[in-house]
Amino acid sequence: MGLTLSACGGDEEPSSASSPSESEASAPKDESSAPEDKASEDGAAEAGNVKTTAPGTKLKVGETATVPFKVGDKKGTISITVTAIDKGTSADLKAGGANNADKIDAYYVKSKIENAGGTDLSFSSVSGLRVFAANGGPTGAVLSGEIPGKCESESAPDDFASKGASYESCDLSGAAKGNAIGGVEYEGSTGLEPNPYEDKAITWVK
Repeated sequence: MGLTLSACGGDEEPSSASSPSESEASAPKDESSAPEDKASEDGAAEAGNVKTTAPGTKLKVGETATVPFKVGDKKGTISITVTAIDKGTSADLKAGGANNADKIDAYYVKSKIENAGGTDLSFSSVSGLRVFAANGGPTGAVLSGEIPGKCESESAPDDFASKGASYESCDLSGAAKGNAIGGVEYEGSTGLEPNPYEDKAITWVK
């Protein structure tokens, strides 16, 4: 997969790698379902027999959020642990083919994904983990795709079909040069109707 990079809110023309990703400027949200979920007193919900994390929950890097998940005809519950938020370099972006790499800071959002419900979620993928600006506004840049050897997005393996199965992945995210980030957010899945995380993202900070 290639690299797609653009600057927002400025005069810069979007820059893309030689093999652009199919990812949109805003990373697509994973689909998740919860029509049968019941809210608990602390704002969390029950997805099957698994308690999920309440919308708007603020976590530290290394802590875990458990959320309902649906992609295609597969649905279940997953646990997401953001394990690191690493800052990349202009050299990394240039190696990926970006021609305005000096104007954008790359961030590698590393995560561990675990099957928390035990349903068959093989070959699915989690997207939408991205950095947010420290001032609460936009980051000023959009960055998606992957950089081989630095940040590679992974799909669930074929044995991601039992409770406790896990894999690791990395989401590429970006901000305008010098725009400080506040952490990482996850707004749930596009297939979740209603999606309680859309307006109340789960966040991770260092």
